[in-house]
Amino acid sequence: MYKASEDRYDKMAVRRAGDSGLQLPALSFGMWHSFGDDANYGDSEKVMLEAFDKGIFSFDLAYNYGPGSGAAERMFGDVYKANFKPYRDELVITTKAGFNMWPGPYGNFSSRKTLINAIDGSLERMGLDYVDIYYSHRFDPNTNLAETADALNDIVRSGKALYVGISNYDAKQTAEIIKYFKELHTPFVVNQASYNMLNREVEDDGLLDVLKDNNKALVSYGPLAEGLLTDKYLNGIPDDVKLHWSNNFVVDNGKDELVSKLNQLNDLAKNRNQTLAQMSIAWLLHDDVVASIVTGASKVNHLMDNLKALDNLEFTQDELDQIDSILKK
Repeated sequence: MYKASEDRYDKMAVRRAGDSGLQLPALSFGMWHSFGDDANYGDSEKVMLEAFDKGIFSFDLAYNYGPGSGAAERMFGDVYKANFKPYRDELVITTKAGFNMWPGPYGNFSSRKTLINAIDGSLERMGLDYVDIYYSHRFDPNTNLAETADALNDIVRSGKALYVGISNYDAKQTAEIIKYFKELHTPFVVNQASYNMLNREVEDDGLLDVLKDNNKALVSYGPLAEGLLTDKYLNGIPDDVKLHWSNNFVVDNGKDELVSKLNQLNDLAKNRNQTLAQMSIAWLLHDDVVASIVTGASKVNHLMDNLKALDNLEFTQDELDQIDSILKK
């Protein structure tokens, strides 16, 4: 019978989402891929339990995570029922709806029917009465935002979610839906977006400013840009490298130029006694608007490497300036 480590909160940095009551671990456990129907249950369970033992009490899912729609939620549900159920009050469990969920026109985007249908399936697969954050996974260009906001608000009022979030919404879209949430008194807390040292679009677009101005938070996904911000590509980036759609542009200026920048960043990380990956994770937390970083780990050693980033979160202004100088020239 699993019994969580008694010192699980001793070292984890906990951050508040804006001025809300929602608090998150600096690192959240993401189940985007590697937790599908073909995953080894024993290996997955082991790394998830280790994460909780190390203070990671937030688990990030979506209807379409797997591979195989609903697969990651089923996996999480099995681990939850076998191990985590006694700790439900400590856990922050989040899921999303909007990407490639089921056949037909309602299996995508953020209509009222889509969001309300999807939450019921997600709760059933995970064996939960409610989730802590329920996200609209992406902006719906064909549905007015008032409908999406109203549906999310009703999901909270039904008791199926405690807070709501949005994901992959730009600054303008975020500002508009916040207006509706304020009118409805909806407990909106976070926008989850792709953000890393190579992908600074949330800064350039003004999204971080919108969130700060409204006392809301960002949850960052893709902190390592699918491995670019590790030591894996310091000697070159192959032509067949697969990037998330949100990071495709980072190689637009040429792979050789990017490799040069990665090596300069790696030298800086060494001076901080960190790997490039650890510095990349730590860098995201230098701004208080980032409440948590979603990181995936299919093996315990990957999880432990990520956690070491929290050992050194302090950056001098010179270091921050040097990072900007490397990346923006």
